[in-house]
Amino acid sequence: MKIIGLCGTSGSGKGYVSRVFLKYGVPTIDTDQIYREITIKKGAPCLRELVTQFGEQILDENGELDRKSLASIVFEGYGSKKRLEKLNVIAHKYIKSDTEAILEKYKKEGKRAAIIDAPVLFESGFDTMCDFTIAVTAPYELKLERIISRDGILKEKAEARLKNQLNDDELVRLTTYQIDNSNCELDLQIENILKKENII
Repeated sequence: MKIIGLCGTSGSGKGYVSRVFLKYGVPTIDTDQIYREITIKKGAPCLRELVTQFGEQILDENGELDRKSLASIVFEGYGSKKRLEKLNVIAHKYIKSDTEAILEKYKKEGKRAAIIDAPVLFESGFDTMCDFTIAVTAPYELKLERIISRDGILKEKAEARLKNQLNDDELVRLTTYQIDNSNCELDLQIENILKKENII
C-alpha cells in the first residue's frame, strides 16, 4: 500500500481534495480530526500536556479544549512560530500513534493507497512515513475568504494564521506533486498523479 502525504495551508481546500481522492478508492486519514478527538475529552493525556504548556485559559467551562482560545495564544503576537512548534511537538506523538493504527487497518483491508492529510506534514515529520507527497495550493485571497467564511474570524486573524505556515512556494519545493485547487480540473490532476504512481 502506498502512503501519500497531503499538505497545504489553511484554506487551501485539502478536505475537498481528499473527497475527490475517495472517488478513486483512496481514503484519507485527517490528522486534524484525530487531533480534535484526542483533545476533546476532559483530562485526556494530550490535553493535559497542552494545559501544562499554554495554561488553563485554553479550557472552556467544561474543562474541554477551547480551540479559539488556544488559536489566539498560539498564532497571535511575538513568538507565535515558537508556540506553534511547541503545540505541534506535543500533539504529534499522539496523532502519529493513531495514524499508524489506521494505516495498518487500511493495509489489512487491501487498499492500494491511503492519504495522510497533515497541515504540518514536514514540520511534524509525517513526510518520512510517505511514499510521495502532494501540496494543495490556491491563491492567497481565495484562502483568506475560505478561512474567514469557515471559521467566522476577522481577516487579520486569518492573515496571522497563514503567516505562521509554510507558504505555497515552500510547500511546492518540498513535495513530489502539486494540485492547484483554484480551478475545476481536480479530477484530471488527481488521475494523472494516481496513474503515474500506478495506483489506478
